[in-house]
Amino acid sequence: MNITGLRAKLWIGLLVAGGMVFAVPAVHASSNAQPEMPRCNSRIGTLAVQEPQNGNPWWTSMNLESPAALIKVYVSQSGCFTLVDRGKGLQAARAERDLAGEGEMRVGANIGKGQMKAADYVLVPDIANSNGNAQRTNIGGILGGLIGHGAGAVLGGVSVSKKTADVVLTLTDIRSTEQVALEQGHADKTDLGWSGGGGAGFWGGFAAGGASGYANTEIGQVIAMAYLDAYTKMVAELQRNAPNAQADNVQQAVRLTDGTKLYADANLHASVVRSLKPGMMLYPTGDKVGVWWKVSDELGNIGWVLSSKLELAH
Repeated sequence: MNITGLRAKLWIGLLVAGGMVFAVPAVHASSNAQPEMPRCNSRIGTLAVQEPQNGNPWWTSMNLESPAALIKVYVSQSGCFTLVDRGKGLQAARAERDLAGEGEMRVGANIGKGQMKAADYVLVPDIANSNGNAQRTNIGGILGGLIGHGAGAVLGGVSVSKKTADVVLTLTDIRSTEQVALEQGHADKTDLGWSGGGGAGFWGGFAAGGASGYANTEIGQVIAMAYLDAYTKMVAELQRNAPNAQADNVQQAVRLTDGTKLYADANLHASVVRSLKPGMMLYPTGDKVGVWWKVSDELGNIGWVLSSKLELAH
């Protein structure tokens, strides 16, 4: 073997003996990418966001605002829902309406009944519960029966020491009370690699939305990322299986104000299906002919009644 070949073999041997640590540099995934907010080209529906109703305001022990404020920021930035205020904004609106009702408003103020936009869905943000004691490492909010018994202990919660968060978003149809979606979200400290760099743009709207606390602390950022994970999953699922709350609940009950008859056709000369007493509940089918509505009663009888005899049942 010539001297060149010997040197080549010695060089290869040194690389092998050293584990070839210099031959193949380690590649680490970049963690500087900003989180992505889901975007919608059209609105899924009208949404009200409520605080968790479990009696445990876990966010106060970490100097955070209610998670409802955080979710409102996500909803506003994503454009996936029309947001209606059922909190302080509603209280202020009621005060204005009270003033209008007392005659304090100028003529033409145009404030009155029948103007408020109805919510199609209510969204409740919470954290999965593994330890209800807010003074310990794990801070959790009981889900109040929204998920199965004992499931909270499996899901986890918020760990301040480990900087992890497991959260839940529950979307409910206002009209039917059907639970449309329940999504879990998770985040931990490793998800925050971008926050010290280019993440400022993502947090830009938090202060305006009343959720600045989630941008100012590490555990707040972890919780915010967990909610973003759950919200992104929820939006994706709703886009795949788009609900239509108004169409899905088109049949609304009405109450009979006066005694009348249920007619086979939309005229007073048609045969009578049955007599109807005041206070009876009827269910419109959606068919109308002039002042006549086609309805069914609680026994399944179908016929026509005058709409002047009906009022919405509440």
